[in-house]
Amino acid sequence: MALDKTEYSMSAAEKMSNGAVGRNKNGVRVDRLDGHVHQNGSVKKEKRRPFIESFEKIPLLTAATTFIGFHLILLMGYITSIIFTPKVAREKNRKGYVPLYDRFESFYSRYVYRRLRDCWNIPICSCPGSEVTLKDRVTHDCGWTFEYTGTRSTALNLGSYNYLGFAQAEGSCSEDSAVKIKELGCATASPRIEFGTQKIHQELEALTAKFVGMEDAITFGMGFATNALNLPSIVSKGCLVVSDEKNHASLILGLRLSGATIDVFKHNNMESLRQVLHSAVIKGQPRSHRPWKKILIVVEGVYSMEGSIVRLPEILELKRQYKAYLYVDEAHSIGAIGRNGRGVVDYFGVDPKEVDILMGTYTKSFGSAGGYIAGSKAFIDHMRVNSHANCYATSMSSSCAQQIISSMKIIMGMDGTNEGKKRINQLARNSRYFRRRLNQMGIITIGNNDSPVVPMMVYMHSKIASVVRRLKTNNIAVVGVGFPATPLMEGRIRFCLSAAHTKEQLDNVSGDFFKLKATES
Repeated sequence: MALDKTEYSMSAAEKMSNGAVGRNKNGVRVDRLDGHVHQNGSVKKEKRRPFIESFEKIPLLTAATTFIGFHLILLMGYITSIIFTPKVAREKNRKGYVPLYDRFESFYSRYVYRRLRDCWNIPICSCPGSEVTLKDRVTHDCGWTFEYTGTRSTALNLGSYNYLGFAQAEGSCSEDSAVKIKELGCATASPRIEFGTQKIHQELEALTAKFVGMEDAITFGMGFATNALNLPSIVSKGCLVVSDEKNHASLILGLRLSGATIDVFKHNNMESLRQVLHSAVIKGQPRSHRPWKKILIVVEGVYSMEGSIVRLPEILELKRQYKAYLYVDEAHSIGAIGRNGRGVVDYFGVDPKEVDILMGTYTKSFGSAGGYIAGSKAFIDHMRVNSHANCYATSMSSSCAQQIISSMKIIMGMDGTNEGKKRINQLARNSRYFRRRLNQMGIITIGNNDSPVVPMMVYMHSKIASVVRRLKTNNIAVVGVGFPATPLMEGRIRFCLSAAHTKEQLDNVSGDFFKLKATES
């Protein structure tokens, strides 16, 4: 997207050795970060597009109405629970037992979430391509139960993480996967450390390490577990983890299981990160004030709820300054950003080996399942022995592994075509075009201009359901996100762009929003 010729004001505190931060005339935060290209061991500067991210503060009136509206819903729920007996199963013969369920969580699911249940958990009957087939259902009791109508609806898919369009039922990837099922079966019925390692797993790990630019890699059958079950093998009691406040639930769970001390810094705020690291180095561990065994910075490449991209060059600078380790979760960035689709490292043009641990999943850009961790050979050897996911979880299906190998080879150009490059470029164009179209219509979006995740802010709890339902009637499938997945006053509609989307499809969506705004006005 072309930028206006504007002046950028920068304070000394905002300037970093590898980038600069400023704001344009509209008050939008604009970051200029120089990339690096590594060729034959040499490093040279590369001129990049400005790094543009915008996060709009909630207007006071919107915050007040959102707060009041949400508590009115709670009040109505309490009144309803007193007048009407809920149609739910109750525990019996539990006198003296501690309740299995939290009281407020049970109330919230019955009287707040239930009113919006039709907007979530909609079954699909097709592969999640640019379009998806929904199984129609109706409720006659305000969301307590649903009945299937026996009909199906085809909708434009803006909810799946099918970034490069590989989640399809035809083509070389699916054909190769079908062949592998006939050859190796559907499952190994064993963990990797026992009888679950096949030649295809070793091939996948070698290809993944080459793709991300690391010495070695280890793969797992589940993306969520790649974080949750492996972080306890990396940090433990006596270690400090400095975590971004917007990190994914899998990272948070893994860190809690590890027993390490966790300190949180403000989202993508380098000054906040610097202060946390400085305090950790100066003060050491609580009470004893001994130095930490290790300090690990944990961030994501692309944040799936914010649509923002990690400020990697600046984090690397702080990592070197404070002698910390860096763990980057590339679940939503691998394949989705960067000139060669190799994630946030490729996006900024930095040497992958400057990052200590690269984690990613195969569930988004590769249209498969599972995840990986990549790093030095010594580190991966440690993980093969100590990882709970490697020792106890069933290994990845051969068909899933083949899907990843085939799609990864296409992205790398190893299939002899430029199909991978076309998909990467198409996704980048779609992401920038769709966000620009929404902004031109006055719709508030947040995040980075180059992110394939485009969150549209609606703030109010009731508006989430209203927008999702309106779009569904126009055959557009989206994901609404509200409390407790987001802060109370930051409800949003999340669009996930794909290389499979055409310009005409995206124009239809923006056109529908234009009609919606005209109706409201």
